[in-house]
Amino acid sequence: MDLLKVKKMSEFVENGEKPDILFWVGSAGSFDERAQKITRAFVTILNKCNVNFAVLGEEESSSGDAAKRAGNEFLFQMQALMNIEILNSYDVRRIVTTCPHSYNTIKNEYKGLGGNYFVQHHTEYLEELIDNGELSFNNNLKGQKVTYHDPCYLGRANDVYDPPRSLIKKLGVTLQEMPRNKRNSFCCGAGGAQMFKEAEKGTNEINIVRTQEALDTKPDIIATGCPFCNTMLTDGVKNISENSAKVLDIAELIAECL
Repeated sequence: MDLLKVKKMSEFVENGEKPDILFWVGSAGSFDERAQKITRAFVTILNKCNVNFAVLGEEESSSGDAAKRAGNEFLFQMQALMNIEILNSYDVRRIVTTCPHSYNTIKNEYKGLGGNYFVQHHTEYLEELIDNGELSFNNNLKGQKVTYHDPCYLGRANDVYDPPRSLIKKLGVTLQEMPRNKRNSFCCGAGGAQMFKEAEKGTNEINIVRTQEALDTKPDIIATGCPFCNTMLTDGVKNISENSAKVLDIAELIAECL
């Protein structure tokens, strides 16, 4: 396996250079073992396309999303201001992230605290690479049936529906939509810091309901664009019918086809 090439922002500064983008890894992509695979897949694509990118490394903290959704505005502002200070010290202008929670928070909620950045979800950026002729891939997944789950903070919160679907279709697979999709999509159950709470007994867990909707399309792959959605739907598949479908991020699908 090829070693991934990753440079920290501090290394660029030491060399008097500036990256084209800052890859915001996010808490899940940094610490969660499953989400780390999504991080590696995205970096693999960036390396393949020779993208000049940087990460903050140890200087990156939580975006503050979970604190804000849980109602702890004070903690959110502490985390946000700390991140903004670091980002502004490096004169960061463009941020790409694989996490819709970080995407939404940094894009929309840092502005009022002095953090103004051009923020893209990784599917938006990958589509841009394709349009510019910098990214191409084969049809290794041709014949596979895929259904796509819209992350709440990417779709309904920011109206990003087309780039993920465009990428999936370019893989040569069959995209089968769930009845509830795009603006009428259904939550995976992780939003609003709910991922860290125990489910109430006797209730239909949201992730189980959503996973069943996905499995009803009889897919080979449930595609996601969020590490939290990935976790919730993976757990859902294990609970309903283990090994009945793979749950993979779009970056992982593309990395398979490089």
